[in-house]
Amino acid sequence: MSTSPGGFEAGSVLAIDAGNSKTDVAVIGADGTVLGAGRGGGFQPPLVGVQVAVDILADAVARATTAAGVTGVDHVSACLANADLPVEEEELARAVQARGWGQTTEVRNDTFAILRAGVDEPRGVAVVCGAGINCVGMLPDGRTARFPAIGKISGDWGGGGGLAEEALWFAARAEDGRGADTDLARVLPAHFGVASMYALIEALHLGRIPVVRQHEVAPLVFEVSAGGDAVARSLVHRLADEVVVMSSVALGRLGLLEEEAPVLLGGSVLAARHPELNDRIAALLAERAPKAAARVVTAAPVLGSALLGLDRVGAPAAAHRRLRAHYA
Repeated sequence: MSTSPGGFEAGSVLAIDAGNSKTDVAVIGADGTVLGAGRGGGFQPPLVGVQVAVDILADAVARATTAAGVTGVDHVSACLANADLPVEEEELARAVQARGWGQTTEVRNDTFAILRAGVDEPRGVAVVCGAGINCVGMLPDGRTARFPAIGKISGDWGGGGGLAEEALWFAARAEDGRGADTDLARVLPAHFGVASMYALIEALHLGRIPVVRQHEVAPLVFEVSAGGDAVARSLVHRLADEVVVMSSVALGRLGLLEEEAPVLLGGSVLAARHPELNDRIAALLAERAPKAAARVVTAAPVLGSALLGLDRVGAPAAAHRRLRAHYA
């Protein structure tokens, strides 16, 4: 086994995939073997600050390195939620590098992990639709396409959060007469055990129902839409339109509209494979990017982070295959 100047195994990788709710870490040997793994809490620097958020990563890293029997690695590949802008990636990279886990560190937005997990080479576009929505694209030469993905101020709409907000808006207006009738006005309060939208609004406003529970609304939108409700269906269609707009623009920026290229779909909303949503995405892509091939990524995102790390250290193809086989 060869070692790098710091005493770490040459070509070894510490892969980190950190989302809002959990963190997965894996130590990867130079040959693609998974030497150890660990899991920790969610990564939310906007709420707790960068250093506290990295402390949470440190707990999962400690579990993984202890299991692997190592103190550090050659390269740290971290795909992190809330690293939405390049300047945030740079700040987080400095904070992670300061922990001394590896000789070098690269931080990317966690959407890149979904993309890399779903392709054999770093080429294509990924859209993640979970609590929010994001889209990135990349080419083997290192070029990328991305959006700020920090909410309405950057032109973004969608994800489970976006669906929930719009559903509540339409349901409230349906009940009080300002808007068209929709079954959402009855299904939403019933789900939360209250008698009306007014009661639901009051309970959310006063904290009797925690705001975090609004994520429960998104699955209800799909249920109501499947029953033929026009308002709910319009929201599902709007989300499909947004996924396709983001992915087709990213493909265009990378010069991939005229080539066969994958569009990887990830996150809880897209991974649920709601027919009305995913089928509409496929149909719209066929119109706007006819050579694109959409598919849902089910592989663990930490695999994508690890593959990006192996790309960075120049690992052979056999190492990539061994790593994929582990997560398969």
